[in-house]
Amino acid sequence: MMDHAIIDVLVDRLNGLMPRTAVVLGSGLGSLVDEVTDPIRIPYADIPGFPESAVSGHAGELVAGYLGGQPILMLAGRVHYYEQGDASAMRPAIEALSGIGVQSLILTNSAGSVRQDMPPGSVMQITDHINYSGMNPLIGEDSDRRFVGMTSAYDADLSLAMRNAAIRATVPLFSGVYMWFSGPSFETPAEIRMARTLGADAVGMSTVPEVILARFFGMRVAAASVITNYGAGMTGAELSHEETKDMAPIGGKRLAAILTEMISGGN
Repeated sequence: MMDHAIIDVLVDRLNGLMPRTAVVLGSGLGSLVDEVTDPIRIPYADIPGFPESAVSGHAGELVAGYLGGQPILMLAGRVHYYEQGDASAMRPAIEALSGIGVQSLILTNSAGSVRQDMPPGSVMQITDHINYSGMNPLIGEDSDRRFVGMTSAYDADLSLAMRNAAIRATVPLFSGVYMWFSGPSFETPAEIRMARTLGADAVGMSTVPEVILARFFGMRVAAASVITNYGAGMTGAELSHEETKDMAPIGGKRLAAILTEMISGGN
């Protein structure tokens, strides 16, 4: 059942603003909200039933306003599966976005590259994903709507709009397959080799559940990763969350330029 209390709060606080596009910001990417003009800021704590993350680098704030002259809504911070072992943790938020009329959801994350030619600081458009965790946010859903088709999970028109925006912004944009690991521990060198063998280009601990939920609620989806590190075993260095937070703003600026162009183009 849809939680109308969340929707009522959002409609009231948005004061007539009706964004059709929303963006979920990943680890260390919260500075993207600084690009929003005439911002309306709503802490997650002020929204009843809204999921709150306890991960550093995730602000836990909904910011609405304008980006490139177009209405936009941003979720600065997400809840991950690894926090409570709940793949459907973001369902109340995504269901609420659908309930207030959001039609397109752009998901962002920080990810590790398994390709030598895609270094930290790069931006990768996600063209498909591998749900390696095996978890699914629709487990327990009792209607036949749970059988969501994922052949075209990433919308072709939104993907084209993102590529064209990158060209206009003169930002190099890689593309590839994202593999979802449950986390919170980082992958092993053997797992990175496996990911590469199975066709992944980047690995991370989020996004896939939100893609599934967004498709379940009938939204179009586009997604992009900011590459913050090479996968385990590729450089000999150990991985850390601090590295993710330190490197995310570098690629985050590039992604911000792409998203500003993409959204101002009316897509």
